[in-house]
Amino acid sequence: MAFDHLVISAATLKEGVQYVEDSLGVAMAGGGEHPAMGTHNRLLSLGPDDYLEVIAINPDADAPKRPRLFDLDNFSGEPRITNWVMRSNSISDALAKAPPNAGETVPLSRGDFRWQMAIPADGKLPFDGAFPSFIEWQGAHPAPLLPATGCRLDTFEVVHPDALALTAALRPFLDDGRLSVAEGPQRAFRAEISTPNGLCVLV
Repeated sequence: MAFDHLVISAATLKEGVQYVEDSLGVAMAGGGEHPAMGTHNRLLSLGPDDYLEVIAINPDADAPKRPRLFDLDNFSGEPRITNWVMRSNSISDALAKAPPNAGETVPLSRGDFRWQMAIPADGKLPFDGAFPSFIEWQGAHPAPLLPATGCRLDTFEVVHPDALALTAALRPFLDDGRLSVAEGPQRAFRAEISTPNGLCVLV
């Protein structure tokens, strides 16, 4: 298992992209449509292996027959980090060690990219969405194909009222010194990102 990408949800793709570009001072690139989910996205390189994704419901796409990933059907408010994703060589093995309701394997695609993703039946990941979604790429990974931005993820903090239980649930998967879990009154995320313009924070 390894960290794969950060997810910033937005009411519209334009709002999400503007939030990231204004915050980091760099342009987003790549992305496209997810026909199976009725969503679309834009991406930003965080190095050769990691990236940041802005995702929103695509108003021009048909609604899926199941709840969208990342609980997007219930999203409202300002663009913000709502989820994070870890990649696995075997999503079935990862789900066997995960908390209940961590998801069922769903095949997804965007252009030439293909992957399997763990999506709960109701779209809601464990620990109020603080637990990561799992992904298993089938072929090319987008990160090394994105334009270099000079951005790197320095730290990523996941806050939850039951930090001890979340830490225990993550123990079989988490081995990344950049990631930490802290206790707080409600689920929250904080990412420190080095950019050509200095250290920036996304929440």
